[in-house]
Amino acid sequence: MGCLLKQGGGLYPRLRIGAVLLAAGEGRRMGGVAKPLITLQGVPLISRHLIALSGAGIDEVVVVTGYAREAIEEQMRSYTVTLAHNEAHAEGQEGSVRIGLAALSGSFDAVFVVLADQPLIGAGDLTELIGAFKKRTAGHVVIPVVQGRRGNPILLDASAQAQILGSDTKLGCRHLIEQHPELVSVHETTNTRFITDLDTVEDVRQLAQRTGWRLELPALAVTH
Repeated sequence: MGCLLKQGGGLYPRLRIGAVLLAAGEGRRMGGVAKPLITLQGVPLISRHLIALSGAGIDEVVVVTGYAREAIEEQMRSYTVTLAHNEAHAEGQEGSVRIGLAALSGSFDAVFVVLADQPLIGAGDLTELIGAFKKRTAGHVVIPVVQGRRGNPILLDASAQAQILGSDTKLGCRHLIEQHPELVSVHETTNTRFITDLDTVEDVRQLAQRTGWRLELPALAVTH
């Protein structure tokens, strides 16, 4: 088949889409909790993301590890993914993005940059962004914006991928829309899953209270 129907009778060619799943952070605002290992309804967030990416038909996934590397890699044993490690993960997210992009095999029309601490992102949300990517008329980075708030994940075209790998351009930074509007295709949406993340223990508590779902921190915080 290889094509998706476009509204109005045309056709969109099938895109080759990759994903970089960032799972290297130290969870400092949670006191050293490896956030990818937080469980929602008994399933680690890192696993929920991989299930969502698979459901959205993503061709290849690179998981970038850093903090709590061994525990996170243990969760990956049953998944077909590429693992890449960022030794300098404490220096920030941009290095992990570059390492992840470099670890992808071949070229991709689009690449998701996915944060492991977004508990509610599912295949339908990723498909929504793929649709926005196909319909965009300008820009190299698709960013969801909900009620004026920048969300995640973002979707990079081939030009943006090359710029990140070939320079110090911070296409994933939070101020990208203001600093480089020419690079951005804003996807306005009411989908609050794009702006739901877990930065603190209080965020975990509030989400559990709001949804009635069971969220649990890993049994032990990693200290090295």
